[in-house]
Amino acid sequence: MDVLVVDDADDIRLMLGQVLRKEGHTVAEAGSSEQALEQLEQRRFDVVLLDINLPGMSGLDALVQIHELSPETAVIMITGEDHSTHLALLAGRRGAYDFVTKPLSPVQIEYLLDAIDRAARITHVRRATPAEEKDSLGILGDSPPVHALLEQIRKIAPSQGRVLISGENGSGKELVAHAIHALSKRASGPFIKLNCAALPRDLVESELFGHERGAFTTAVQSRKGRIELADHGTLFLDEVGDLALEAQAKLLRAIESGEIERVGGSRTITFDVRFIAATNKDLAARVASEEFREDLYFRLNVLPIRVPPLRERRGDIVPLAKHFLSEVCTAEGRPALALSEGAGELLTRYAWPGNVRELRNLMERAAVLVQGPEVTAEDLLVWLETGGSREESAGLRGEIERREAEAVRRALDSAHWNVTQAASALGIDRTNLHRKMRKYGIERRG
Repeated sequence: MDVLVVDDADDIRLMLGQVLRKEGHTVAEAGSSEQALEQLEQRRFDVVLLDINLPGMSGLDALVQIHELSPETAVIMITGEDHSTHLALLAGRRGAYDFVTKPLSPVQIEYLLDAIDRAARITHVRRATPAEEKDSLGILGDSPPVHALLEQIRKIAPSQGRVLISGENGSGKELVAHAIHALSKRASGPFIKLNCAALPRDLVESELFGHERGAFTTAVQSRKGRIELADHGTLFLDEVGDLALEAQAKLLRAIESGEIERVGGSRTITFDVRFIAATNKDLAARVASEEFREDLYFRLNVLPIRVPPLRERRGDIVPLAKHFLSEVCTAEGRPALALSEGAGELLTRYAWPGNVRELRNLMERAAVLVQGPEVTAEDLLVWLETGGSREESAGLRGEIERREAEAVRRALDSAHWNVTQAASALGIDRTNLHRKMRKYGIERRG
């Protein structure tokens, strides 16, 4: 990707240029805001790294002009200034994607590289044609229900209204939430997720609103809650129907007032957050049975959107299966597998209670266990008709994870431990590769 580094310090530009080129990026440099704007008039960049304290026009003022000149380009601000929180707020309000402080330690550099990858994806989404936009959002399929879903997303995303996404487990509700955020005016802000179904009742308030040090026994330090972390961005409340009634009341008050207080604190904190909620339950029915607050339901259900189950988009099943099969074979470092005609017919007839997630898991299983050049109906039939015991499932997962760890190590070795190149070879992004390295205890060499 093309990155423009704007900093008046020669050593900073040199260091960042070396790091970025080593990661495979094309780098241009500018020592002032004026030079940066001249370069932006002549060519397009995927990401701009912009220092705040520049001679002449400041980075904050340049940020406004960059958005006028190239509104789709994501900008990451860098500064060594004091009062960085105040500057970060100003930069965020003027449209900066992220904010990194100097000095640029190894940890900061690693964060910056990941931020550049994320920012570039935002730029590409903003520039994409409708067909490219669909691919960049990760929403796969060419059936009428998918086209209708994408059209809804395009209409809903630019507004500030709260969204309620309904759909079965595994149908892709989180993917839709990410797409709405990516196409919204808040795309440069954070996307924070909270899984309400996995939240213990005694931690709900702390997770949502944060806590001060000493608020309870294990509160050894102050901590921001998810609402505060999502300021100027989006908070995705997954499986919101599982929130306890007490938590629903507190969430409602926060939404209505735009204010929170951390647990154990007395300071009122204002926030600017777009709420996107998702559920696999019939919330209207839960309102009728008094398991969900009616006032909260209407607060969240401003812009409803339904994600169709896989059985309603059968024309997408075989293309999706081939895509997942190819993706997993690449990640595993295995030869590509074909999907036989009989296997495709079997997949198309199947009911898919687990939706797209079940289809992807099935193709992962096939990529690991099927021997030979293609996946047949006989290979799939036993997995579709018999769920297998818990022990068999655990053994299969262990085998898949072992092979995944081996594929990660091979890719890193082949790329001489260049994380960007290894991630590209595996068909995943840098952040995902780092997550897998941590999961399997694979340490970066050198």
